[in-house]
Amino acid sequence: MHPLAERISNQDERALAKAISTVENDSEEKLELLKDIHPMTGRAHYIGMTGSPGAGKSSLVNRLITYLRKQGLTVGVVAVDPTSPFSGGALLGDRVRMAEHFTDPGVFIRSMGTRGSLGGLSRTTKETVRLMDAFGFDVILIETVGVGQSELDIMKIADTIAVVLNPGSGDVVQVFKAGIMEIADLFVVNKADLSGVPKLLAELESMLDIVKHDAPWRPPIVKTVSVRNEGLEELWEKMQIHFAYSKKSGEREARRKTSLEREVIEVVHAEMMKKLVEQEESRDKSWIEEVTSGSVDPYSAAIRLLKDYVGRQSLRGRGWEGEKERSFDGEG
Repeated sequence: MHPLAERISNQDERALAKAISTVENDSEEKLELLKDIHPMTGRAHYIGMTGSPGAGKSSLVNRLITYLRKQGLTVGVVAVDPTSPFSGGALLGDRVRMAEHFTDPGVFIRSMGTRGSLGGLSRTTKETVRLMDAFGFDVILIETVGVGQSELDIMKIADTIAVVLNPGSGDVVQVFKAGIMEIADLFVVNKADLSGVPKLLAELESMLDIVKHDAPWRPPIVKTVSVRNEGLEELWEKMQIHFAYSKKSGEREARRKTSLEREVIEVVHAEMMKKLVEQEESRDKSWIEEVTSGSVDPYSAAIRLLKDYVGRQSLRGRGWEGEKERSFDGEG
């Protein structure tokens, strides 16, 4: 067993932090680590908190952590923040908002940037959640970056998805349209002390009548005022009800099966890309000049690179090296 996996099984918090960094930095031992922690996963309740920027997700998550700790539950938090396309850095605002929980041994908070992902989650978020699950947290809260209609990646990992809205954000149908609304397991109307709540509730009910009229699960709507700790008890109750329903109906198992299927393909894709890039870094990239000059189109160049990569792997698999591998490049 990987040393970090063994330490995580003994609830070593420093090992968990180091393991997450190993995953984020795409270390060579990443796959071995994830393989060893996989049998320890599947016990936690994954809760996704998503919605548009400014809906109050971070404040709500902060107060929900406090509520869950009072219930005696341990909580892992993955908070995803926007990444700069120029520097690659991220303003990890949740580190500021959730500072009160840093000294609590029953809470572990990890902020990370999206790193270019357009779906609201970074590529390594799923692996981070798995590591937290293996550590033994009861509840894992995943707060997405807040990107509106395209923020659908959360459905690939969460057991329960809460879409956070707030009054005064405009026509809810126009803001979210179909995608983000259809993945919701429950709706949270935060800042419910503001004007416009009745209108927002009416719009949500109308939308649910259309989208979920024949669905076995109709997402409930919970009103909260996070700054005053109002509605948290009902919110957690509805989350638990959905979790119980998802397990009884088989929805949780189906979601996790789909998630694992996607994850396998993503790992294959990532590893192939890494090896292909490494292969091209060590070779003369004549195709760049050909594409730039227009003598070869980008699609033909891409297909040629792929065929070259597959051919090389085939040769290596058969043990054909040296002269035969060089001849594949047309050099011999």
